[in-house]
Amino acid sequence: MNVKVVATNRKAKFEYFLLEHYEAGIALKGTEIKSVRAGQISLAEAYVRVDERRAWLMDAHIAPYDPASRFNHEPTRPRQLLLHKREIRKLWDAIRQKGMTIVPTRVYLKEGRAKVEIALARGKKMYDKRHAIAKRDMERELNRQVRYRE
Repeated sequence: MNVKVVATNRKAKFEYFLLEHYEAGIALKGTEIKSVRAGQISLAEAYVRVDERRAWLMDAHIAPYDPASRFNHEPTRPRQLLLHKREIRKLWDAIRQKGMTIVPTRVYLKEGRAKVEIALARGKKMYDKRHAIAKRDMERELNRQVRYRE
């Protein structure tokens, strides 16, 4: 399968426990897909809002496409996510629980179409983040030790 990752949300794994992943299409305008193909997208501040019928990608920044000049799009407009009804219903039920949210983890091109991977997530507490940092540092130190011995 032809998959090209365009953008990732690196903070998502650090800030949240990612429980379930979903693949969703994104309804984009012509200038937006051209910017996405050029890699001009940021998920740093992005989140997903779900109502009973639709899912929306909010605050994802897609840079204006320079050759389009005055026909450009709004960089942070809400974009509809294309999911099955049962997936939207499942997400809607899940986020009504305390502490649950939906975060975009990456945007990629699959067979010429822009897709976003979203994850049902639960926020980490500060001590969980400290534990993750300690684990990462310990693994890094072990890798240094192994490389030093070789």
